[in-house]
Amino acid sequence: MEFLTPLLPENLLWLELSIAVLGVAFAYLVARSTILREDDEAPINYAVPLPDQCKPGWSSRILEHPSIKIPGSSAIQCYNPATGQLLGQVNPATPDGIDRAVARAAEAQKEWAKTSFRQRRKVLRTILKFVLDNQDDIATVACLDSGKTKVDAMLGEILVTVEKLKWTIQHGEKALRPERRPSNFLMMYKQNEVRWEPLGVLAACVSWKYASFFWPFASQSKETRLMSTINSYPFHNALSPIISTLFTGSALLVKSSEQTAFSANYFTSVARNALSACGHSSNLIQSIVCWPQTANHLTSHPGISHITFIGSRPIAHFVCASAAKALIPVCVELGGKDPALALDSISDYDLEHKTVPILMKGTFVSSGQNCIGIERIIACPRSYDRLIPLLEEQI
Repeated sequence: MEFLTPLLPENLLWLELSIAVLGVAFAYLVARSTILREDDEAPINYAVPLPDQCKPGWSSRILEHPSIKIPGSSAIQCYNPATGQLLGQVNPATPDGIDRAVARAAEAQKEWAKTSFRQRRKVLRTILKFVLDNQDDIATVACLDSGKTKVDAMLGEILVTVEKLKWTIQHGEKALRPERRPSNFLMMYKQNEVRWEPLGVLAACVSWKYASFFWPFASQSKETRLMSTINSYPFHNALSPIISTLFTGSALLVKSSEQTAFSANYFTSVARNALSACGHSSNLIQSIVCWPQTANHLTSHPGISHITFIGSRPIAHFVCASAAKALIPVCVELGGKDPALALDSISDYDLEHKTVPILMKGTFVSSGQNCIGIERIIACPRSYDRLIPLLEEQI
């Protein structure tokens, strides 16, 4: 049959060769695209100068009466809560300084908002590599400023920060893709879509979680003073909002607690220097440490598009009231009431050697003022009588 003539053996040879060539070309293009993609997002090595206080041989005097306040000075005095060792002094931000920081961040955000997810992932991969390569130094800085142990720093600072970086790198783009929404008969000529766009300049007030100092506010004709908090996770609480902010194309002002003023600049420099290493403006991230009476200027600033606050309920009321002056949306995280459940099925050995240590640490870590700390223990009938004497002995 004549129509089968083109498929004679001599023609099949050329067909097979053509298919082979196309297959090789396709494989090359796929491999080249993958390699280039990985190269585009490859992390860049960079450095952040380590504070002298973390270097071997450094020493300082022990404060007889440790306090962040210095009589006759507006400077913030930094010290190690575990030892009382003086770490230095930090000049607090002023209202004018906050204005300048907002302006710098807003200018840098205009270009950052145009970046691709690939470019943002590269910055996060760069930060991730730095954290993994310098985790001991980061933990040391966190320990000096918060008084915690290295074990707590590795678990509560490094591990959780690394996991958030990894999740955002792997799933961030998918989470921010435009989403379709159903329409109706009358609007059938239109399509509905939700798009996630950068907000602009955000603020993160991340003083968490030890009660320590008084925050004064004017309440009608008298001054109201309320307890505020120390930052018990200075690295994680600074990097966590930075990660989300950078990947969504916005800029951020990180307002750290004055109780952890020593580490604030170093930890924000981890992100700022990563931005510079990747060819972007470091002004996207601004570090703010100020006295409570100045914080109101930040939380009501018209240049701020959104505020995240981590702390206590009393302070959250004032943050929200201040933000309402400029109609700034606020997201607050005020801790929880987390119970622990001791079941009857726990063996005597496990109760003494496993359950009791967990209950003690979960209850008393961070002086009991941890947002995920144990607030109450619910003991089943047969475990109650066994548990009480063991806890009494520990307490």
